[in-house]
Amino acid sequence: MEIIQREGIYIWYYFSRQFSQIFGYWVAGMLIGSAVSVFFKDKIHGLVRNIGDGAGDVFGIVVAAVLGILSPLCMYGTVPIAASFSRGGMKDGWLAAFMMSSILLNPQLVIYSAALGGAALAVRIVSCFLCGIAAGVVVLCLFRGGSFFDFTGFDEPKNRDTDPNPVVRYVKNLGRNIRATGLYFLAGVFLSALFQRYIPQEWMTALFGGSEAWGVLMASTIGVPLYVCGGGTIPILQAWLADGMSMGSAAAFMITGPATKITNLGALKAVLGAKHFLFYWLFVILFSCIAGLAVNAVL
Repeated sequence: MEIIQREGIYIWYYFSRQFSQIFGYWVAGMLIGSAVSVFFKDKIHGLVRNIGDGAGDVFGIVVAAVLGILSPLCMYGTVPIAASFSRGGMKDGWLAAFMMSSILLNPQLVIYSAALGGAALAVRIVSCFLCGIAAGVVVLCLFRGGSFFDFTGFDEPKNRDTDPNPVVRYVKNLGRNIRATGLYFLAGVFLSALFQRYIPQEWMTALFGGSEAWGVLMASTIGVPLYVCGGGTIPILQAWLADGMSMGSAAAFMITGPATKITNLGALKAVLGAKHFLFYWLFVILFSCIAGLAVNAVL
């Protein structure tokens, strides 16, 4: 009984320490993410629609990748929006850039990721931005002769922020945001506490440390089953980085994690079909490994 109580104290120590380090970033992410969703979402999507046919292919891809990062919608909200862009005549390369970067990052997750430190935040933003551009270029070059997406059956998503009072709209959106991410956030902090308490630091260094391709490949692989919620994985990444995970391995995890999140895959499978869905998987794994190795080489 005494051993169990002592173990509980140890876990609570790691949990409370991790919670206190990251809670402020989670709150800031909630507040800013809801503000973007309520007050700027329509403006962002309007900018995407207005990129224009006169823009060059590469310029359109770059702009679409930036706007995808700024978009606050989850993938199930992004797909219907992308469907409306497609019906409006937007090129598949631009759509690919917008959707890829939207999968990987959003304003809320940017705030969360600041808890990892300036270097990790910069790596996340740059790698996700470049991944969006790469996806757009690949689709534009390899699928120029046909359609990469099939948006049949997708209509505009229902707007839930309709209350005439802007303060009430914001509070309701914030409440939905907290309900959607709160449990995942706490679960991530708890898993981080378990890792810190029971996994020796040298194990993490051997698995993810150094600049070897093995560590990057392992991070790319483990991101597939482990990633559930962006906010929930920040505490885990914070603990892993403290225990010796290389920045390149972290970059690989931050790409494959959200890109292969089960809910995102479900939405993507519906618009890609089997062949293009497999192509998407291969692209994500390959890009994450290249990005991880490049980050380790630079840093």
